[in-house]
Amino acid sequence: MADLSLRETSAKPSARLEWALVGLGILALLAAPFFVYPIFLMKMLCFALFACAFNLLLGYTGLLSFGHATFFGGAAYFTAHAVKVWGWPPEAGVLLGMAGAALLGLVMGFFAIRRQGIYFAMITLALSQMFFFFCVQAPFTQGEDGIQGVPRGMLFGILDLNAPMNMYYFVLVAVLVGVFAIWRIVNSPFGMILRSIRENESRAISLGYSVASYKLGAFVMSAALAGLAGSLKAIVFQFATLTDVTWQMSGEVILMTLLGGIGTMVGPIIGASLVVGLENTLATSGFPVTIATGLIFMVCVLVFRRGIVGEVYARVIGRAGTG
Repeated sequence: MADLSLRETSAKPSARLEWALVGLGILALLAAPFFVYPIFLMKMLCFALFACAFNLLLGYTGLLSFGHATFFGGAAYFTAHAVKVWGWPPEAGVLLGMAGAALLGLVMGFFAIRRQGIYFAMITLALSQMFFFFCVQAPFTQGEDGIQGVPRGMLFGILDLNAPMNMYYFVLVAVLVGVFAIWRIVNSPFGMILRSIRENESRAISLGYSVASYKLGAFVMSAALAGLAGSLKAIVFQFATLTDVTWQMSGEVILMTLLGGIGTMVGPIIGASLVVGLENTLATSGFPVTIATGLIFMVCVLVFRRGIVGEVYARVIGRAGTG
């Protein structure tokens, strides 16, 4: 009973800290486009949602995927093609991108969940590479040129997304909805079972849970939300290219999540903001971005072994437990 009481008491500072960070973050994002270039902010938001979607799989289910670029880039292609070639409105294109990513997640997850650990990761990487070469050859992706000149269009027929502020607040609302959906999944009975699978899969099986079904469900949800991020990026930048489906993109989202802190809601957002901000800052400096990112990752691994936000949480909870 004493241990349980200590854990409950320790969890309160973490929860309060997280909600405080969320509240301050939303206020800052509402005011940000008046002070910061909106396109940069929208890129940051898209990658923040991508990292949160990936964290749903790694941080809360314990599954390391090396193929999440498939869902991010695949959704970007689906949305770009639907909006430019078929003339769909942007909201319909985004929904199609999410649906396509979920379908890809269902197919990839069906094969990948049959293995664990590094074998799971290698299967996702292999299937992701297969999808990459499909995108190279498929006519609708236009090969190495990609799909360019994607119109932003009118949201629900009334809001012109060509206006930067309209586009920014549309992306912000969509990202907040996506992050809220992840929070709701994590804090639902379904999410509790995912955590039990992460901690002790054998015990979850012994309790009668269909572990494979829960893993597949988490994989599809993560893929759909990553697809939302990719669809938004295609509308924002008005193109979809092979860069979005490369294995380097999968590695980048892993880096973002690890830097911020796996298993936390705010951590992937902080990690994505750090990486995107660093890339934007160094883009015209001539200094290799990958070297700078690698150095920061090394420092974070040595100093913040749980990630930036994870380490803050651990220290706050540690003080609460000893206080």
